[in-house]
Amino acid sequence: MKRSRLLTLLVGGVFCLAVMSLYRMLELMQGAEPQPRRDAPDEQVDEDLSRLQQKIDRLERLLSDNNRLVARLRDSLLQHKASWERGGGGANVSSDSTHSQAAPPPGCRLAEEMKDGADGVQLLDVYDLLPFDNPDGGAWKQGFEIGYRGDEWDEQPLELFLVPHSHNDPGWLKTFDGYYQDQTRHILDNMLQKLSQDHSLVGAGQLELVTGGWVMADEANSHYFALLDQLMEGHQWLHRHLGVTPSSGWAIDPFGHSPSMTYLLKGAGLQNMVIQRVHYAVKKHFARQQTLEFLWRQTWDSSPRSDITCHMMPFYSYDVPHTCGPNPAVCCQFDFHRLPGRRVFCPWRVPPQPITDQNVQERALLLLDQYRQKSQLFRSPVLLVPLGDDFRFVETSEWDVQFTNYQKLFDYFEQHPELHIKARFGTLSDYFQALHRRLGAAGTSLPTLRGDFFTYADRDDHYWSGFFTSRPFYKRLDRTLEATLRATEILFSLTLAEMRRFGADGRPDARFPARDHFRRLTVGRRNLGLFQHHDAVTGTGRDPVVVDYGTRLFHSILNLRQVLQSSAHWLLLLDKSQYHHDQSKSFLQMDEVMSAQDALPQKTMLELSDEPRSLIVFNPTEQLQTSVISVTVDSPDAHVVDAETGRPMAAQISAAWVEPSQVSTEMFQLSFVVELPPLSLLVYHVTKAAAGSTPRARYTIHRHGDRPVVHTKHFQVSRPPEDDAPLLLSNKHIQLWSSVETGLLQKLRLPSGRLQQLQVQFLWYGTRTGTNQEKSGAYLFLPGEDGPQLYPSSESPLVRVSRGPIFSDITSCFQHFTHTVRLFHLDGHAGKSLEISNMVDIRSEVNRELVMRFVSDVANGNRFYSDLNGFQMQQRRTLLKLPLQANFYPMTSAAFLQDSGSRLTLLSAQSQAVASLRPGELEVVLDRRLQQDDNRGLGQGITDNKLTASLYHLLLEDRRGGAQEVGGATVEHLSLLAHLTSLSLSHPPITMVAPSDSQLPKLRPFLPLRLSLPCDIHLLNLRTLEDTQEAESPSRDAALLLHRKGFDCSSTPDPPPSCTWSAHKEVNLEDLFSPLRFRSVRHSSLTLLHDEPESAWQPQRITRLRPMEISAFRVQLD
Repeated sequence: MKRSRLLTLLVGGVFCLAVMSLYRMLELMQGAEPQPRRDAPDEQVDEDLSRLQQKIDRLERLLSDNNRLVARLRDSLLQHKASWERGGGGANVSSDSTHSQAAPPPGCRLAEEMKDGADGVQLLDVYDLLPFDNPDGGAWKQGFEIGYRGDEWDEQPLELFLVPHSHNDPGWLKTFDGYYQDQTRHILDNMLQKLSQDHSLVGAGQLELVTGGWVMADEANSHYFALLDQLMEGHQWLHRHLGVTPSSGWAIDPFGHSPSMTYLLKGAGLQNMVIQRVHYAVKKHFARQQTLEFLWRQTWDSSPRSDITCHMMPFYSYDVPHTCGPNPAVCCQFDFHRLPGRRVFCPWRVPPQPITDQNVQERALLLLDQYRQKSQLFRSPVLLVPLGDDFRFVETSEWDVQFTNYQKLFDYFEQHPELHIKARFGTLSDYFQALHRRLGAAGTSLPTLRGDFFTYADRDDHYWSGFFTSRPFYKRLDRTLEATLRATEILFSLTLAEMRRFGADGRPDARFPARDHFRRLTVGRRNLGLFQHHDAVTGTGRDPVVVDYGTRLFHSILNLRQVLQSSAHWLLLLDKSQYHHDQSKSFLQMDEVMSAQDALPQKTMLELSDEPRSLIVFNPTEQLQTSVISVTVDSPDAHVVDAETGRPMAAQISAAWVEPSQVSTEMFQLSFVVELPPLSLLVYHVTKAAAGSTPRARYTIHRHGDRPVVHTKHFQVSRPPEDDAPLLLSNKHIQLWSSVETGLLQKLRLPSGRLQQLQVQFLWYGTRTGTNQEKSGAYLFLPGEDGPQLYPSSESPLVRVSRGPIFSDITSCFQHFTHTVRLFHLDGHAGKSLEISNMVDIRSEVNRELVMRFVSDVANGNRFYSDLNGFQMQQRRTLLKLPLQANFYPMTSAAFLQDSGSRLTLLSAQSQAVASLRPGELEVVLDRRLQQDDNRGLGQGITDNKLTASLYHLLLEDRRGGAQEVGGATVEHLSLLAHLTSLSLSHPPITMVAPSDSQLPKLRPFLPLRLSLPCDIHLLNLRTLEDTQEAESPSRDAALLLHRKGFDCSSTPDPPPSCTWSAHKEVNLEDLFSPLRFRSVRHSSLTLLHDEPESAWQPQRITRLRPMEISAFRVQLD
């Protein structure tokens, strides 16, 4: 009772404080306002009105600040209330002596609430249940014999939809352009010729455009930003050019399936989808249970909001032999493209026959038997039968033979009602409409399913876990383009908004090439979208196709940089009239140069003098970031100041290493610490400084059994002590020890006192050696019988230890890789993780894969977590009944191990394969070089390896309490600290350089936001939309995409981050983006094809953002 009264008193006090602060603000404004003279002439009316407008604007800003104050007080109150209710009396109570048990941030409770509910099928439980044996199933080799009585359809006849399709890869064995010229354009021409030309094919329902994305995307390696971006680009194009809004998804060739993709499809307005490549044992199980059609629900969601109806094809492939029924030898006889004398044939050696009056009965009954058997695997008497394959319907004759022969069969069915089948050509939507109608009439519901369909196997122990890593150079380039595109989209949109604010007519500055830049953005979107194709980012195309993809990525990065530089130039100018766009040379230049599609970026060297060089740093994140900016300079002494305030920045000079033990005499690395407000452009001045005035890194260099000589006059280089003690680095957050012989990590200590054994190892995997055995290739990982082999320690690496005031690191130079662990001496979350980088070169190897493994004493049992597309975490279980290669999973950006006391998180800047083969272990595959084809159609190995960089952050956190079980599987999120670290890893600051001209125009910083967004709200994109009246031109509208992340409750950053968080689902967009203003806001579907009416909006721009959900808005910025 006393506690309740105290709470009431506190609430009342907060309210009084808010009211009084508002009253005081108004009073101050009134007192500051000059009193008008009583004899003021009429001409002063305009001035008075202007003054009144300014007064109202100021009051709005004060109200906004006050609202934010009240919201913070309210959240603080809720935290205190929660802590009182736990009996803590309002203080953070430590439950053990090792670390403080601070109250969890209130926002994570919302994510916890969404997890309850254990209904339906949990795929992890299915994997535990299945024996994963592979008995011969007869005609359906991977399945079982299917029987039926014959009277099952007497009451409800079988309703069959034959759906013709052609699967056209936009690059695989040929390039995108090669396929278009040789096949795709002919298919489209034939379609127009063969289908009725009297009316719109789409409008008439003869042609359906399914999914509608730019490509049929890979679902293992692609990041959710790129998945959504390619979906939006496709949907916007279809809507603009054809007036089409897709309603069904079709994903028959991605190598495994992710619920992240289903979330995006449902959010874009799709209701149904089809998938195909699922482990054959899972298909068999689902077929027995009649659960091949289900409602696919997000693991973290207890409501049906995210449910999408999913149809899983039951058999081996999506080609005709594997779609009419369980017996491919029979079904192949009904692929009339394989009639004798045509280009393709049936491998079962029983060819199709043309349908005639003489054989139609026998043929129809043979086909009907397959249809009926297949129908027994589903809960409704509606049957989907696809008719197609890769690049089908290229020749006009194929259209004729398929249509005429099937029509004769369907006519026969219609003439014999005793067969109880209605068969017709149809679209995917026709099928799903009939399915929902029949299910509704029968009162039948589909089961709910949670989980994902990785790792895929199509036969035997052939697991497709190789493509999670294949061509890692291009997987890294993909993420570079993604980060560049997002940064450019946001800055371009902000630039147009600023121009409209400055310009009298509300149009962009005429000197700014807005239309050309928008075209560059569009090409960038489309090239990123193209690379999400399931034979692109996967690394499973032929060598010339990979070069074509790489060239597109490379050119888009260069073009987007032009847009970024031009936008930053305009925003930074104090006097906008001085803006001039030079196509041949941008005013601003990037601080690094990319010379080719297969080359790593190189830093450009800045020549320093007494005249200041201007560096511009853009923070593309929505958070205040403490970052280290590194540039290459020509002097060992440099001075950096904030150009606006003149405040000197903490700096460090490090050596530029030409070889492992050779220091450049002409180049030096200058690193300095910056605090970057959200979405800001800041200007720094760099000058040459007095000799010895800039702190320099100190080095220790050695090789076991050898004493390398390093010649340098600028840096102190010493040998380590002779006592063989481990190498030690530390900052205020972490201590780490590394092996003196290898430089590789051995253990970590946190401020709580937790000491964690944590070793880094490198290993080789080979492949199978038997003469008749399948071997690893682009798709498959088939490791040798001897398993992983430790990287030989016979060749001692050169170990280089660097210590400085900004960062310290340990670099180990091995023959095939250079490995660096770096510790930043920074406050905040930037200093709490280890930065790990590798430079890998395995071009000398034959049939080998290089792995980095972490070995810890985290007691995680057989469970670990990897992310799905950077969108959500998925529990994994390492199963001994499965072969080693089956226990590797895709990791797009994160994986972690945990026990009751700690969590070890690896955050990644690129996608690759990950596994936890034994408790406490986490390993990632860095690169693979394989000399042979793995018989999945590519026709080559992967031997085009490059010098490849990979980048990570490793985070060790104390945690308390267990995880919550949902349907037998724990649902976990990254911690708040991991989310913030991953954000800065994926979207690092972008550095640009102004010309070394003393007559530079005055530049001022650009600070569009007053405060960081809440910690858990991510600005996914701010994407300018195409003008509906003027093609290829930017409109006033932009797509604002916000993702509210779910975060873990078991660890709280200490000290808390600078961003705030809220315990409420509602947020005020005006507050979030203050002082930016929205002229209009409309809540929309994720690809902006379904806008809510403006009237559905509250005037204060308050919207609901649930944890884990992405929300899209069509906005006009002012």
